[in-house]
Parts: sequence; structure tokens; C-alpha cells
Amino acid sequence: MKAEQHSSFRLQCIVFALVSASFTNVYITQPVLPVLQNEFSVDMVLVSFSVSAVILGIALSNLPFGVLVDRVAIQPIILNGGLMVVLGGLLCSFTENFWFFLGGRFLQGLFIPCLTTCLAAYLAKTLPLERLSVVMGSYVSATVLGGLSGRLLGGWIHPPLHWRYAFVSAALLTLVATVVAVRGLPRATSREGKQPDLTGFIELLKRWDLLRMYFCAMGSFAIFSSVFNYLPYRLIADPFAFSTESITLLYLVYVVGIFIGPISGRLSNRFGSGQTLLLGSGFLGGALLLILLPFLPAVIVGLLGVCGGFFTIHAAAVGSLNRKLRSGQGRANALYVMFYYLGGWLGITGSGFVYKQGGWSWLVLGLLLLLLIPIGVAVVEYGRDRQIAVRS
Repeated sequence: MKAEQHSSFRLQCIVFALVSASFTNVYITQPVLPVLQNEFSVDMVLVSFSVSAVILGIALSNLPFGVLVDRVAIQPIILNGGLMVVLGGLLCSFTENFWFFLGGRFLQGLFIPCLTTCLAAYLAKTLPLERLSVVMGSYVSATVLGGLSGRLLGGWIHPPLHWRYAFVSAALLTLVATVVAVRGLPRATSREGKQPDLTGFIELLKRWDLLRMYFCAMGSFAIFSSVFNYLPYRLIADPFAFSTESITLLYLVYVVGIFIGPISGRLSNRFGSGQTLLLGSGFLGGALLLILLPFLPAVIVGLLGVCGGFFTIHAAAVGSLNRKLRSGQGRANALYVMFYYLGGWLGITGSGFVYKQGGWSWLVLGLLLLLLIPIGVAVVEYGRDRQIAVRS
């Protein structure tokens, strides 16, 4: 029994380290977007591509890797993916050309799913169902720590050294985590046995119970990514006039997600995904109203609420998705992450134009309209949960 617990804890540590290191690369430029804008002499919308190019790459490559992970062992996928993410990061750290810089970011995005989406499918196929929601909550927590670590690297290393050193640090972390994962992850043994999984993408997309989770992910991440991507521009302007280091400090609110992920998984197990999604949507809506106010305490509390609400929605949605599956975990998780990151890409890109034309208030009002998507999904899920409870 102790040996089994030790093995389980070791697996979770490996997963947490790999996912955290992977997500360190995604948002590394976010707190220094105004700095990059000045250094490369580009406008606000174009410099935001240093984040959205990674997100777009993740969205585009999820489906191919979703197919691959259902057929190939996880170890070679992680090894090759990790090396390409490291290569892209090193390119970003050395190039002086903005388009090469964006190319390196896009390359990282294309191969990050090897370390994240493929790993989620591996967990779905190897872990007992009763543990899956809690473990997926821990997986979400690892994405939180990685996202926070990347922002801290980018915002605190500049200006004492330079933002380019942050890319080198992230590349080293990714390389170490990749090697540890390749050596430490056991071979997958599917719950369904060794029969080939023939579940297709079209079959999965025809399932409304899965499709609504995809749209929930898309809408909620569009909101979340837009808030934190344009936060530096809000905070360098009046009445705040923050420095890069001060802006980076506010990203510490992101740590809330580390605790919310597992809690959301447990709430979904106890009360159902519908009530959990409604709770998260309510927090997110109230938080968006708070960050409209020109007062620092309101902004801090609002950002905490944005993180708490979003990660409640995200963890509940991904846990609900995997509980609905009996096959095709790789493809289903790939579709989830594709919708999730397409939402982030569309949110960041569209919000850039809105912010440029109308400022912070128009941006937040647009995000409140997007909140209708997760609210609608939550209502449907709540009704489904009630029907199941009545039948029981």
C-alpha cells in the first residue's frame, strides 16, 4: 500500500513539474508588453501577438497530437516536444528581428501540447475514474503555477538583467522537466484494454454534452486572457502609473488558481458541474465589474475574483468533460484545448482592437457579454444534474 501511494505521489510530482515548466513559456512576455513595444518599435496589437502566437500554435497543433497520443507512447512525444519548446525559447532570447521572435513563439506553441494535452490524455487513460477529477484539478493548478512563473520571470528579471534572460531560464526549466518526465513516467495501461480507439473528432463534436464544455472553455478563457494581457497597459496609465516591477507584483493574484483547481474538482464531485460552473461564473462577473473601478484595492480584489472564477470554471469543465468519456480521451482533450486556446487567441486579438479604440471600460463591457457563454453552459449542466438526481 505504501509503495502504491509513493508511486502515485511520484507520478503527480512529475506531472506537476512538466506542466508547470511548459506553461512558464506561454505568458513570459505578458508583463513586459509595453517594453517589447518600445524595443521592437511595433504597435499594441502587434506586440500582443507575442502571447497570442503561442496560444494560436497550441490551438492548431492539438488535434494532430490528440490523434498521436492515442497511438504512440507518451515518452517520445514528450521528448521531442520538449526539445522544440526549448529551441523556440532560445531563438526568442537571441534574435533582434521581431518576426523571428514571433516565429520562435509560434514554434513553442506548436509543441507545448506534447507536454500538456498529451499528458492530460495519458492521465485520463491510466488513472481510476474516482481520482480523475481531483488529479485534473491538480493539473490545472500546475498550469497556474507555470503561468505565474513565466510572468514573474519576464517582469522581475527585467530591468535588472533583461527580459531575454527569462527565456533562457524557462528553456532550462523545460529541459530538466522533460528529461525527468521521459525517465519517470510509466507505460500507459488503458482502462479500456489494448483495443485500438476508433473514436473520431466528428463523433465527439456531434455530442452536445461535450460541445458545451468546449464552448465554455472558449468563452471563459477569452475573458481571462484578455484581462491579464492588457492589464499592463491599464496599470501604466493614470491614475495608477505603475512600473513593470509593480505590475508584475499584481500577477501574484494568479496563485489563487493553485488552490481553486483541486477545490473545484471536489465541488464538482459533490454538487455537480452545473452548480460549480454557476458559482465560477458569478465570481467572474462580479470581478469584472470591480476592475472597472479606478481604485487599486478594487482592482486587486477584482483580479483575485477573475482568477478564482475562471479557474473554478476551467477545472469544473475539464473534469466534467473527462467524466463523460469512455474512449477517445486524446482526441476529446485535444478538442477541448483547441477551443480553449482559440478562445484565448480570439480574445486577445479582438480585445486589442477594442482597447485601442475604446479603452479599458469598453474592453471590460465586451468581456461581460462573453460571460453569457459560460453562464448558459452552467444553466444547461445544472438542469442535467437535477435530472440525474431525480432519476437516482
